Amino acid sequence: PLEMSAKKPVPFLRQVVSVTKKVRRDPRFDDLSGEYKPEIFMKTYSFLDSIKKQEKEMVQKQLKKCQNMEQKEKLQQLLNRMTQQEQAQKKQQKLRERELSLKRQQRELAKQGKKPFFLKKSEKRKLELAEKYAELKRSGKLESFLNKKRKRNAIKDKRRLPSKNL
Repeated sequence: PLEMSAKKPVPFLRQVVSVTKKVRRDPRFDDLSGEYKPEIFMKTYSFLDSIKKQEKEMVQKQLKKCQNMEQKEKLQQLLNRMTQQEQAQKKQQKLRERELSLKRQQRELAKQGKKPFFLKKSEKRKLELAEKYAELKRSGKLESFLNKKRKRNAIKDKRRLPSKNL
């Protein structure tokens, strides 16, 4: 700061040295960062999958060696979270691939001169459900899945029924 004499009156508009303020920007909302494309993002950061796999193996080894119950519980929670993240990522990837295949089909039909047809959300859900059932049938878990679903629905129906308070 500039030293001024106390004996002179301070001028109304004093000269102040301007300090340039650093402009911070958030890449999520800034146009300079470009548009977010999940395919490019996944390709760019695909090396993280191998690192995550190594970390998961390391946590599993630590879990086997660990004797402390609190530490063991924390490691188990971490392992569960890692597996859930992995499953969610696979599910998202499948969904993206399905959407891309639908888009490709629409492009092919458009090239042939046909009018484009876009599926509704409900129709997409039906396709997903059909795919899920086919997957369960292949793995042989369809019967157990249907039994669980029947039990869940039976419990819901019992709740909805009026109670026998006469």
